[in-house]
Amino acid sequence: MIQKLRLAIRNDLEAPEESRRFGSGWLSGVAALVLGIASLCLLLGERLQGVFSTQMLAPLYALPQFTLIIQGLIVGSFLLACTNLILRRNRILGFSAIVLVLLTMTIAQTLAAQAARSNSLALSLDWFVLNILLTGFLFIPLEKLFGRLTQQALFRDEWREDLFYFLISSVFVQTLTLFTLAPAMTVLHYTGDWATFREAVASQPLWLQVIEIMFLTDFVQYWFHRAFHQLPFLWGFHAVHHSAKKMDWLAGSRMHIVEIIGLRSMTVIPMYVLGFAEAALHIYILLVYLNATFVHANVRFNVEWLKPFIVTPRFHHWHHGIEKEAIDVNFAIHFPLFDKLFGTYYMPKNQWPSGYGIGGHPVPNGYWKQLLYPFKK
Repeated sequence: MIQKLRLAIRNDLEAPEESRRFGSGWLSGVAALVLGIASLCLLLGERLQGVFSTQMLAPLYALPQFTLIIQGLIVGSFLLACTNLILRRNRILGFSAIVLVLLTMTIAQTLAAQAARSNSLALSLDWFVLNILLTGFLFIPLEKLFGRLTQQALFRDEWREDLFYFLISSVFVQTLTLFTLAPAMTVLHYTGDWATFREAVASQPLWLQVIEIMFLTDFVQYWFHRAFHQLPFLWGFHAVHHSAKKMDWLAGSRMHIVEIIGLRSMTVIPMYVLGFAEAALHIYILLVYLNATFVHANVRFNVEWLKPFIVTPRFHHWHHGIEKEAIDVNFAIHFPLFDKLFGTYYMPKNQWPSGYGIGGHPVPNGYWKQLLYPFKK
């Protein structure tokens, strides 16, 4: 029964383009389902803090308006679901959203109001919801308005795998943070006599600190990224990221867990060890998060005057290109300067790759098969 329901939902989400036009009820059904899932996950995060929530979002639950936010999501999901039921012949999305609404209301009534004790290994469902809402509502309209491949569907091939990667990296954000901060904390422990230097770094203007962080982390990421391309064992992990055959806002989330931990561990070392102010770190984390999504997005922005200074979508799309010329080029995350300095810059004027992925497409489909892929011969 559950398998049939899941298949029915998937089929309607991936329905042909002509049956998803405005006024068909498809958009309202998708929106109802998204809001229904968001309301359920945020409710679980609030009622079971420390089990399904991240500590950094605790102030959100303390807001007096938080209950109104949940109620607004529930009402919005219900109204959109009703619209779907009225307009669409296939009403599976609307019915599923209503089931989620009823489930959320039942849980709200039955769960104890007393939150569970905080746990650093909690599953951060709330972080996943806010992440997907932030990036989805920001980048989906961008891709629809300025999409380079206008025929590429929102629910394109392998979207489920990439959404699962997004889920894993979000719900385990606290656990991943513990692993990735360990090397930096170790270096901090043995460099306690750097206090005066760190105070001088933190006293700089905030904008200057952010730029310095971007250059330092990009230098580290350039060589880390290049090593994952040129060392065969490491390439097995990075090949998972390059296995995406379509580029959009969700494709950047496809990264092997080993690479995530290694990359974040190395890049946070200069940020923490050199003593940058906490505000500068927060600004950089937000910028790099949005930038990583943007450079993978299906957008046609081709701003030629910017390409010598910052990484653009076209620059990074060539890094993912399937052409022979696109192999081992454009490793930088923020500044193409590093690729120019070290001979890996490639940007043919006004051209985009003809396709994406790895020649022969050796990486299997599916999260768990890709998780094991680097360890197989």
